Amino acid sequence: MRAQGDGADGFEPTPQELVMTLLGVYVSPRAGTPVWAGGLVALLIELGFSPGAARIALTRLARRDLLSRRKRGRRVYYLLTERALAVLEEGDRRIFSLGEPKGDTGEWTLLWHSIPEAQRRAREALVRRLRFLGFGSIQDGTWLASRNVADAAGALLDELGIRSHAGLLRGIPVGHGDVHAFVTRAWDMAALDRRYGAFVADFSSATADDDHAAFALLTRLVHTFRQFPLHDPELPVELIDAPEHRAEAVALFHDLHAKLGPAAQRHFDEVTTNE
Repeated sequence: MRAQGDGADGFEPTPQELVMTLLGVYVSPRAGTPVWAGGLVALLIELGFSPGAARIALTRLARRDLLSRRKRGRRVYYLLTERALAVLEEGDRRIFSLGEPKGDTGEWTLLWHSIPEAQRRAREALVRRLRFLGFGSIQDGTWLASRNVADAAGALLDELGIRSHAGLLRGIPVGHGDVHAFVTRAWDMAALDRRYGAFVADFSSATADDDHAAFALLTRLVHTFRQFPLHDPELPVELIDAPEHRAEAVALFHDLHAKLGPAAQRHFDEVTTNE
């Protein structure tokens, strides 16, 4: 995967990012089941990473309280932590509901922050998570979401310990002309549609002849698709048309996910239990 990149957007995942994809696709449905570390390393090697980079990624995720380390004799196993399960659940909710009607009330959410340099890591985490909640940046430290996500954003501020450095406001925009100007500042909708189009072109003819190929393809499919919630604010259609290629991309993702899932899971299980 590292060598190939992702045709839909040129994105090359880091080992930690790819481990999170593996955990979300193959491990979280079986939460509570330990996974052999050696198997995870072997899978990352299959996907183009060195053994050293793979082991470092697992160690760093454990330090971030996303993996819990266990030993059985000389073997090391990993379990998903409660924090990891919450992060993966949030991700699945955004990924698998992308493009569906949201039942919006018309309220938008505005968040602003001024986080000191001493809490730089919290600031970086906030930016990543805000994008996943559907926020776009309209200027430094000021973020806008096209629906009421104030509760989720507030919980995020509390989790990161930066509530005192941020503010939240929700309300209903007045005048679509003014809102449209904000939208074009916060999100590049033309670039987003190009991403969707590239995803369709990249995966529409993809096939897998065996379990190994299914694993590689499904992992790349999910890892590529999970970037879309970071870029697609799913704006109300009465304000701006949905990206032209979104519906086709979403349908393709769900179709391939269902077709590849069983074979890909078999390969994952074979490698992570072959001790």
